[in-house]
Amino acid sequence: MRCDTIWRNARLATLAPERSGLGEVEDGLIACNGGRIIYAGPAEDAPALEARAEIDCEGRWITPGLIDCHTHLVFGGDRAHEFELRLAGASYEEIARAGGGIVSTMTATREASEESLLGSALGRLDALIAEGATTVEVKSGYGLSLDGELKQLRVARSLGEARPVRIATTLLGAHAIPPEYLGRSDDYIDLVCRQMIPAVAEAGLADAVDAFCEGIGFSALQVRRVFYAARRNGLRVKIHAEQLSNCGGARLAAAFGALSADHLEYLDDDGVAAMAAAGVVATLLPGAFYFVRETKTPPVERLRALGVPIALATDCNPGTSPLTSLLLTMNMAATLFRLTVAECLTAVTRNAARALGLADEIGTLEAGKRCDLAIWDIERPAQLVYALGFNPLHARVWGGA
Repeated sequence: MRCDTIWRNARLATLAPERSGLGEVEDGLIACNGGRIIYAGPAEDAPALEARAEIDCEGRWITPGLIDCHTHLVFGGDRAHEFELRLAGASYEEIARAGGGIVSTMTATREASEESLLGSALGRLDALIAEGATTVEVKSGYGLSLDGELKQLRVARSLGEARPVRIATTLLGAHAIPPEYLGRSDDYIDLVCRQMIPAVAEAGLADAVDAFCEGIGFSALQVRRVFYAARRNGLRVKIHAEQLSNCGGARLAAAFGALSADHLEYLDDDGVAAMAAAGVVATLLPGAFYFVRETKTPPVERLRALGVPIALATDCNPGTSPLTSLLLTMNMAATLFRLTVAECLTAVTRNAARALGLADEIGTLEAGKRCDLAIWDIERPAQLVYALGFNPLHARVWGGA
């Protein structure tokens, strides 16, 4: 069998669901042709292969390329001054109601050119790529107008043209109420449903639609309208849910077959059961939990008990999680939420792919999947979760290259 590249003498964490644990293979081999994996498994079981290039991994570990399935990577300005306010005792909600928070980033983003937004976002993206990320989701949500949201999504798409990385884009028009719609949140939802979503769908700028279901965001009834509009325009849905209170967002996500419900600190048993029945991924965001100094953790034990798949993401954003490290995200999830090593690594590969609707394409080392790999200078997978501030990436492979 002819192929482009073979990686030999590797230890594999395939994350293949039919294998136990991380799907470890001690003497492993991966063969790639045309950017796709044609074999991943024990070297002794590999078919006869003839490759243009062979790489000796010298016993290094290979995992699927890491996936950051929840970021707000494109934005203007920063919010370091709000960080100072929180250190002085102000809450996230108090800052938001005083005109800070998302609205302050909206102002900076509206004023920024596409070129400047792209330049700043590339720095954040490069940090993720340097740690083995091969797919990154990017949300809008800081334009909060038709033109502003389209601008953000165009920049997000441009990231995937400027770097060798897959960018999944999400319209988050229902992120906050812009000042011009203060006191008229239903009118703003009309704008999102009747103008933003159809325009974005027609332009092919988004893969999904998200909404912030929260007391300082939008009600479940308003989010339901957004989800109906997304469905009419052929777009999948996601939700920011149960971060600061329980507004029933997770149950709503389940009713619409959402890809994921994200944050979930205040998720109740009914919400967990609904997500389990509908196959909704629970995306946990420990960076935001840490940065805002929350104390109520997501119901991890209940999610485990009912078999809800758990993903992890950086939630990179200027206000509540200025984090650009999936390695640190895994450590935070293990330390703060008590996830196991296997859960953490599954959460940034196989389950993260599922949270983006890309489980058939990426997230595991299996024949037919894209050849997106991360090759690590480690002795055991636990080191990817254990170390703080250390990057053991040896090489990153995207589409076989």
